[in-house]
Parts: sequence; C-alpha cells; structure tokens
Amino acid sequence: MTKAELVKAIAAQAGVSAANAQNVFDAAMKVIEMELAKGEKIVLPGFGTFSVMERGERQGINPATKQTITIPAKKSAKFKAGSKLNAALN
Repeated sequence: MTKAELVKAIAAQAGVSAANAQNVFDAAMKVIEMELAKGEKIVLPGFGTFSVMERGERQGINPATKQTITIPAKKSAKFKAGSKLNAALN
C-alpha cells in the first residue's frame, strides 16, 4: 500500500476529505519524527511502540578494497508491534 492509498483509506474510514486526511497523516508523521529525534518513545496501546535504538560502532569490510573499516555508531528507528496488531495478523 502506498502513502496515497493509505491516506485515501483513512479518509474513507474516518468520513473526511482526502485533503483533511492527508493533513492529519502528515502532521502525525511529523510529530512521530520530532519525538523520536528527541529520543522519546511513542506508545500506541495495542498497536505498537516506536522507539530509538542506538547501534554501536563496529568493524566492517569495504567490499571494493577489502580493507577493514570502522562503521560509526548511529541511531535508528525501531517499531515493536503491539498485542492487538499481532492478534489481527494471526
């Protein structure tokens, strides 16, 4: 499902225009992005949890030169599905 298809489905489910659904969807994504950037966790009971995971520095190999390189530490987003979401899938 694409973003456009998701927005259209949200609009139909909520009984609002596609433009309103698009605005709400964009605002929700922006808030999630801002909270994760601050290191906050977003908990949606039953649906799941968005959080930030810190990956440590590690060694890797450059495939072009076969030399060992250091891959720097970084943060990445993580999503853990909630119980109701998992139940809906099974």
